[in-house]
Amino acid sequence: MQTTDLIILLILLGGMAAYVPVFLCLFFTSVLGFIFFTNLPLLVLAQSLFRAMDNFALVVVLFFILCGNVMTTGSIVHKLIKFANMLVSWLPGGLGMAGVMACAMFGAISGSTVATVVALGGFMIPALLQNGYPEKYTVGLMTTSGNLGIIIPPSISMILWCMVSNVSLEGLFLTGYLPGILITILTCLYTYFIFRKNTTIERLPIPSKAVLWAAFKECFWSLMLPVVIFVGIYSGAFTANEAAVVASVYALIVELFIHRTMKFSDVKKVTVSSAVTSATLLIIVAGATCFGRLLTMENIPNRVTEAVIASVHSPEMFIFVSQVILLIVGMFMETGAAVILLAPILHPALVSLGLHPLHVGLVFVLNLSIGLITPPVGVCLFVACTIARISIETLTKAILPFLLIEVVVLMIVSFLPEIVLIIPRLFGYA
Repeated sequence: MQTTDLIILLILLGGMAAYVPVFLCLFFTSVLGFIFFTNLPLLVLAQSLFRAMDNFALVVVLFFILCGNVMTTGSIVHKLIKFANMLVSWLPGGLGMAGVMACAMFGAISGSTVATVVALGGFMIPALLQNGYPEKYTVGLMTTSGNLGIIIPPSISMILWCMVSNVSLEGLFLTGYLPGILITILTCLYTYFIFRKNTTIERLPIPSKAVLWAAFKECFWSLMLPVVIFVGIYSGAFTANEAAVVASVYALIVELFIHRTMKFSDVKKVTVSSAVTSATLLIIVAGATCFGRLLTMENIPNRVTEAVIASVHSPEMFIFVSQVILLIVGMFMETGAAVILLAPILHPALVSLGLHPLHVGLVFVLNLSIGLITPPVGVCLFVACTIARISIETLTKAILPFLLIEVVVLMIVSFLPEIVLIIPRLFGYA
């Protein structure tokens, strides 16, 4: 590592250690780096910023956030939970299983972990506690299950990854279904085994076909939303970017004219709220883009790649080292910023060792998603603490078994790439 590299790293980490907002740390480091370590004017940095923001792929972020807000304002979320509960409520721990299944369905629409925790945690945590589920299990389940929003496509983090690495967005989306389903199944199995002998929690009777059919008809329009997204993208009716707009329009039509749980006056509030949330994310992306420009000007990504190839000859070893780095980074940095910041550095190095680009993208996003539920800066931890009104120390202990499940799935995905590439290959993307 050269002296300039070390100085740039220390400025960035020093700002974060001083609790300076992440986007300001990135901007400040970029400006100082351009002034002292390059011969280019700051105007180049400003041009890079505006060129990065003038990207059609970023429009999709706004619309998936809008879609999630429409769902939480209306009744789509409640209907998804109701249908999931109907399917598994007769099993031991059925309401807990319904919670994780609802997170999976919501994740297949919203693309955001935090949105999933807010939307479903606010409803499911009180419901689970009222039905006699232990507080530790309840908050641990709903905090970690929100990660399905970033793993199961569409995923905002996957969109940002593809924007940086030029990987097929549709192909990367397809890699996320298997690990998402695997986490859902393992969490349900864990729930079954810890509640199989519990007789204090009431179980509902097995629903008849008539009851299931009635529930399906009631929830039909809500359940069709992820189907419309998936079929539309992979039939060629619209692109993955256009899917976000289609999903938002569909959700608005359903809530305004079919469910009638939203008023026209609510549309303005939801739109403004979504715009503010998008701006918060995009200003971090802008800062990370400037920092990435500095790294490129200093040729740091290429030098990291060359150093890795010279010292690490085993792809498996480098995957392991990368996992450790990403887990640590995910504990301190917002996922979108981490993707924009680290993708230009690690992606070329991993691909140069013979790893498939789609596999690299999935491992990257899955790993960083775990950072959202780990201290000290796990965003979902603070959201769940606010909802459940418990301390961060209590919640940290509660998430451990669920965190272990996600780490196990991460290891499976990392070292068995052929498994996650099955679905993309069926569709011709790998």
